Amino acid sequence: MNETTTAANELVVEHLALVGYHVNSMLSRVPSYVSRTDLVSAGHLALVQASRAYDESTGVPFARYAALRIRGALVDELRGMDWISRGARRRVRQVNEVSDQLTATMGRVPSREELAEAMGVAVSEVDTARSDADVRVLSIDGLEAAGAETVVDDDLSPEERLVANEKLQYLRAGVDSLPERLRHVVEQLFFQDRPVVELAEELGVTQSRISQLRTEALALLKDGMNASLEPSLVPVAARPEGVAERRRRAYFAQVAARAAQSAQVGAVVAVPSQQSGQHEQVAPLSAVG
Repeated sequence: MNETTTAANELVVEHLALVGYHVNSMLSRVPSYVSRTDLVSAGHLALVQASRAYDESTGVPFARYAALRIRGALVDELRGMDWISRGARRRVRQVNEVSDQLTATMGRVPSREELAEAMGVAVSEVDTARSDADVRVLSIDGLEAAGAETVVDDDLSPEERLVANEKLQYLRAGVDSLPERLRHVVEQLFFQDRPVVELAEELGVTQSRISQLRTEALALLKDGMNASLEPSLVPVAARPEGVAERRRRAYFAQVAARAAQSAQVGAVVAVPSQQSGQHEQVAPLSAVG
């Protein structure tokens, strides 16, 4: 065993507690069925890889460098997990199928009420299914909110990293531009990880109403991002000149303006790249809005 390998092994042994710390932190913000064993394995692998890639000459403490690699590995592991139950997946599939059928028949996207009537269920069930379809993405975004600005994915090319950062800018701009009540629901459910029942009590509404607000917010947020990034994905309004559509367009314009303002600010966080000794630059979420 050469001297370099010995030093790397010593770093791993000395910093094993880092894995446990970050796994515990992550488990406190995800559903109870997420496997601790899987997260620990991913964390240990990241720690070993960090010990092999660490370059002491950069002046960056190993604990800080390893922590970034571990957090990134845990988020990647969570991305690959299925966050909703089999029954929820079945409901999502049914809603999507009926929605496609009605869209083809009616020549427009059906309303929540029309979907519910066609399926023979309550509108709240349609809302729940739609929110289940989006919960995995937003939960991951919420988990990354504190660390995405500092964790650099070595597998991304510069072009891919630019696209990813642009999407994060529009996501934050979209959340910040939501009407106050919808923004509060999104921030509390996804970024503060508060239970629906607790938020319903705070706002003095039913849990079903919180589900409706969540679905409305996610739909508006998705359209607000797509209006700038993928305009073809934004559904055509049934009443293009109606009050509701004018408000939607105003929201789209505000999201675009906030994202553009963020890009102009150009605030960045420098992250050491152990491979090159140089600094990677990633636009932080905190610079948006």
